[in-house]
Amino acid sequence: RAYNPLFLYGGVGLGKTHLVHAVGNHALKANPACHVVYLSSEAFTNDLIHALEQHKMPEFRARYREKCDILLLDDIQFLGNKKQTMEEFFHTFNALHEAGKQIFVTSDKLPNEIEGFEERLRSRFQWGLIADIQPPEVETRVAILKKKAATDNIHLPDDVALFLGTHIRSNVRELEGSLIRLAAYASLTRAAITVELAKDVLKTVLVVRGDKPDVEQIIRVVGEAMQVRPNDIKGDRRQQGIARARQTAMYLTRKITHLSYPAIGERFGGKDHSTVINAEQRITQLMDEDTELRATVESLLRRLNG
Repeated sequence: RAYNPLFLYGGVGLGKTHLVHAVGNHALKANPACHVVYLSSEAFTNDLIHALEQHKMPEFRARYREKCDILLLDDIQFLGNKKQTMEEFFHTFNALHEAGKQIFVTSDKLPNEIEGFEERLRSRFQWGLIADIQPPEVETRVAILKKKAATDNIHLPDDVALFLGTHIRSNVRELEGSLIRLAAYASLTRAAITVELAKDVLKTVLVVRGDKPDVEQIIRVVGEAMQVRPNDIKGDRRQQGIARARQTAMYLTRKITHLSYPAIGERFGGKDHSTVINAEQRITQLMDEDTELRATVESLLRRLNG
């Protein structure tokens, strides 16, 4: 409890929730009588709404303030702009902290970057430790792949494990997902798992060290991540999902290739340069408002840039 509260932040798929569960399990092993409360910020909000509707606020407050030794709250960024929920959490925080109870929260961004987060809550997190969780290094990625392969009875040659660990760098979720995808393809086609097969099956998620992705690769990667066909990204259809994928691909092309606006527009089916400018501005704005889109764009940027 030297660091209280403990605020852990990092991108999607890096293991924050897994780590929170591990902390709770460790606490219970060390002291089975310890009352650990784990929940997401969404569950906290829903519990509060239920308590208000059922006129059970005393029970709600007792559950989180009096009967809790360790509070583990996941994805606290979703409390932003929820005024009454933040009010209750603020008083819950104070009650637990004054009683010497541990508070551990996770987020996808720093406290001062959470939109709609009250300043008094931001300042509370400065009392303890704010730590980030980074994507694993190549050695760790290879170890993760080997463990996953052993768990799922996948024959993964060392050279393939090293190849995947070197070229898939965004997060653990994508790393394990790529292995499952490769193994499934090999099983269906009765092919051996080799580096060449991995290059072919996973070409949209691999990053070749030192190579700058071209516009076509950016479009393919965005299309796969956002479930939109590359031809639609380059086309003129204006459905929201397609338009958002097109804007995202234009934004990433500008960030990664530094091509001019007219040059980017030309590669997206002959679009006007103003369309590219508007796309870049729109995605920049939405990333401040939509945490899910921001996480997606940041993950794609890491994948493409390596």
